[in-house]
Amino acid sequence: MTLQALAAAIGATLEGDGTVDVTRVAALDDAGPGDVSFLANASYAARVATTGASAVILGVDGGSAPCAVLRAANPYLAFARAAAALAPPSTWPTDVHASAVIAPDAVLGAGVTVGPYAVIGAGVTLGARTMVDPHVVIGAGTVVGEDCRLHAHASIRERCRLGDRVVIQNGAVIGADGFGFARRGDGSYEKIPQTAPVVLEDDVEVGANTTIDRPAVGETRIKAGTKLDNLVMIAHGVVVGARTVIAAQCGVSGSTTIGDDVMFGGQVGVAGHITVGDGVKATGQTGITNSLGPGLFVSGLPAIDNRDWRKAAVLFGRLPDLRRQLIDLERRLAALEAPSVPGRTPVP
Repeated sequence: MTLQALAAAIGATLEGDGTVDVTRVAALDDAGPGDVSFLANASYAARVATTGASAVILGVDGGSAPCAVLRAANPYLAFARAAAALAPPSTWPTDVHASAVIAPDAVLGAGVTVGPYAVIGAGVTLGARTMVDPHVVIGAGTVVGEDCRLHAHASIRERCRLGDRVVIQNGAVIGADGFGFARRGDGSYEKIPQTAPVVLEDDVEVGANTTIDRPAVGETRIKAGTKLDNLVMIAHGVVVGARTVIAAQCGVSGSTTIGDDVMFGGQVGVAGHITVGDGVKATGQTGITNSLGPGLFVSGLPAIDNRDWRKAAVLFGRLPDLRRQLIDLERRLAALEAPSVPGRTPVP
């Protein structure tokens, strides 16, 4: 692809020779002829001057480069679009492999691909151009929208609903039984049937080995445009709002509602039956044990305002010394306040 064509594809303004061919994206330090790199973090600005790339994506006020420049208001977004434009073309055949097991009443839209050893259950509907990779299992009655990609070994359980352009990465499980048990009088547990659906709206992406559980009643719902990283656990009856981003190893307990445009760092834990408001941001390993209003930026366990947590974190390492100082001050104060004894000199 020429730089001129790439600039048009990503919505950037080209400064330089538009006839130069480019074939891939690369980091500033690794890029060579034919590569396109980008600068989205000012910390790496010095590396632009020494890059071997044929072109660099820079911000509108992002300075110059020793090569062609693609100017964009959002360089990171432009990079994402360049990566897509230069990605190797898919070579997967658009057909149904002979080893796939497909129920007679399943409905496959135009251009659907089903890979080797995939299993498509009774009454399943697959929208047009959806790709089902090898060893994917889709349970009875599930509806999958158009242009979805279900990667190898993903499991979509019965009666789930996936919108259009949903991506399920390898090994993810959608619709496993929620963790619901009632305790009997003798202390043992009786399983509560988990039969309600999981619903993933349009443009949701679910990372590898992530699990989203179904509830006994109602539904578990992930709203449009939300992205879940690898190894995320979404419990039964949870609602996750639109355009929310949840990083790896986070866990959300049952019947909790997460708002729109929320951002969780890695290993955030969220208690059950609470509400996290729109636009909340939580740094890695935050423990959210109570409902949070919209727009808060929190850290720590239990979650507190990020600025307060940072001030407290500075003191954590000094706590042993501060404790010793406090004990000494208490001892000295007690000596000063003790009744005077004739012939005894007060402790200084």
